[in-house]
Amino acid sequence: MRVTQSMLSNNMLRNLSQSYGQMGKYQEQLTTGKKITKPSDDPVVSMKGINYRSQLTEVQQYKRNIGEVHNWMDSSDSSLDKATQAMQRVRELTVQASNGTYDTEQKANIAKEVRQLKEHMADIANTKVNDKYIFNGANTTEEPVDAESFTINSSMSKVEIGVSEGVRIQANVNPQPVFDQGLFNDLEAFAADLETGTNKLGGYIAVFDNKINQIVNERADLGARMNRVDLIEDRLESQEVTASKMMSDNEDADIEKVITNLKTQESIHRAALGVGSRIIQPTLMDFLR
Repeated sequence: MRVTQSMLSNNMLRNLSQSYGQMGKYQEQLTTGKKITKPSDDPVVSMKGINYRSQLTEVQQYKRNIGEVHNWMDSSDSSLDKATQAMQRVRELTVQASNGTYDTEQKANIAKEVRQLKEHMADIANTKVNDKYIFNGANTTEEPVDAESFTINSSMSKVEIGVSEGVRIQANVNPQPVFDQGLFNDLEAFAADLETGTNKLGGYIAVFDNKINQIVNERADLGARMNRVDLIEDRLESQEVTASKMMSDNEDADIEKVITNLKTQESIHRAALGVGSRIIQPTLMDFLR
């Protein structure tokens, strides 16, 4: 095959173009810190990157969901703690009023405090967090207790939030055992009996003890769920670290290797330019002088 000057020149230009392309590739990797910038650079790396990124996004969404669960549970636990304290105060007043040493006026004063505690329990039942009533099930837009008539309109539905693949946790507290109609009826009946001066007040001690136990039981159930959420959150933290590492190993460029390759390619390119200058230099005119 006859090799012409134009063939040598074209080959040289093609090789120089490829050399420029390689240097451009390494410079882009050095700038972006990524192995590829488009799927056609490496389809396998690209597909793996999509899967790893989807997994990481899913884990991060579950972590945000857990933040919402914590908001519900922490607010509910704090409210139940205040409700327990209020009912313990009611029990103390019941014990004081039932020992027979208080006169009618003193019992009437106790009745006033009991009614204030009843209103306080209604306020706790109507607790709002992030503009949502947390003790009304999934019906978060309506208050569960009418502040004037003390009638109950609470929902038993659960508020369940996904915290992991296939796992949904109940974030709210069942309001019925805690803020039922019987609670407010018993508080009002106790206050009325205090005002009438009846001596049959000792029976309310067992009634209010039962109410306190119901609140404690709901807090215990809530605490068990809070512990489980903490365990799930720890697992999600580990999954996020693992997914981030896998995505980094798949996509991130080895900067030291990229710099070495770039310097090597620059040396090769300079050598190619030197060889090219010698190929182009001799022409027919050089021999006709």
